Amino acid sequence: MPLFEYSALTDQGKTVTGILDCDSAQAARQKLRAGKLYPVDVTEVSNAASGVKGLHPKRILSLFMRVSAKDLTLATRQLSTLVASGFTLVSSLDTLIQLVETPQLKQVFSRIKDSIEEGGSFADALANYPGVFSPVYVNMVMAGEASGTLDIVLERLADIGEKQLALSNKVKAALTYPLLMTGIGIFILYFLMTVIVPKMAGIFEGMGGELPLPTRVLLNFGEFMSTFWWLPIVIVLILVIGFKQYKKSPKGALMIDRIILRLPLAGDLARKVAVTRFSRTLSSLLANGVSMLSAMDVARNVAGNLVLAEAAATAATEVEKGGELGEALSQSGVFPLLAVQMVRVGEKSGKLEEMLSRVADVYEGEVESSLQAMTSLIEPLIILFMGVTVGFIVIAICMPIFLMNDLIG
Repeated sequence: MPLFEYSALTDQGKTVTGILDCDSAQAARQKLRAGKLYPVDVTEVSNAASGVKGLHPKRILSLFMRVSAKDLTLATRQLSTLVASGFTLVSSLDTLIQLVETPQLKQVFSRIKDSIEEGGSFADALANYPGVFSPVYVNMVMAGEASGTLDIVLERLADIGEKQLALSNKVKAALTYPLLMTGIGIFILYFLMTVIVPKMAGIFEGMGGELPLPTRVLLNFGEFMSTFWWLPIVIVLILVIGFKQYKKSPKGALMIDRIILRLPLAGDLARKVAVTRFSRTLSSLLANGVSMLSAMDVARNVAGNLVLAEAAATAATEVEKGGELGEALSQSGVFPLLAVQMVRVGEKSGKLEEMLSRVADVYEGEVESSLQAMTSLIEPLIILFMGVTVGFIVIAICMPIFLMNDLIG
């Protein structure tokens, strides 16, 4: 069914815009008039992505949809404010469609509004777009609809999204400078070995006599790099593609995540990030009435580490048998001791949701500290490596010159 973007006037003369899902432009105009809107312009939206025949438009949109976490979080915050202000869900979505600037998200919310007007639930409508709304999002909305606390749930979803964005931005900001330094350093060394060193080879060949070992090593390596300059690029591409293919398999992804957890500094950081995501998601789901087993199943899938996810799945099995969550997490040996002890305290005090939220706050702070410690170590290591490498090149170039001066003297 085609989409139509419209501009219309209300009874008060106010201009409103939005998107409708109708069979034709005439049907879109009739639908607007039925809603007491007076159409000014109705234009069919070009949708190249949905030009595939034989597929439902919702499924096609789901396949090609790319909505940033930032845009979705902002839209969730706006929708929460509208619902909390007393607007009906349909009216809130109608206003939200006008506020959203991202075309893809505007189309999604327009289709969701149509689904709700046809009698469907909000959660079911969201579930039609798994590429946009995560299982956590859908489950929390479902719980909010059932309990009549949709505005509170949307507010918490916005809080979760903002905290995850802040954590992701901290990680990116901390790693940007070391990665930039590494890239520049590799480029400089590549330039020296493929351009400068081969030119120096012609000068040294005319000097006669045997060159020092460091110089011979440098010249041979420079000649190899100038001839096979493409080889490192091909090797890197093969490694990257092979890594991605290996990670797609369940066994490969589990092995990679297990290796990551064993790395110094980086492993500790990855564990804390995973615990933060798991704890905050589980806390929010439990606080909104989702059952423990369902909440555990959703939370482990957003942890971001398969080793921790498997440990959470095993813990969920123990809880289903009547065991305690803290004891089950302790037996896995994957979750940090502090997190386990806090969960135990939460279970005994009857404040598990609150304690899980505190666990997320604690480890979110530790993630920032770990990032600072890691970057403070990486930067001097990069500088040391660059210094040693450039120093070797300088010595290898200068040694023949010093020997020639001694011979002349």
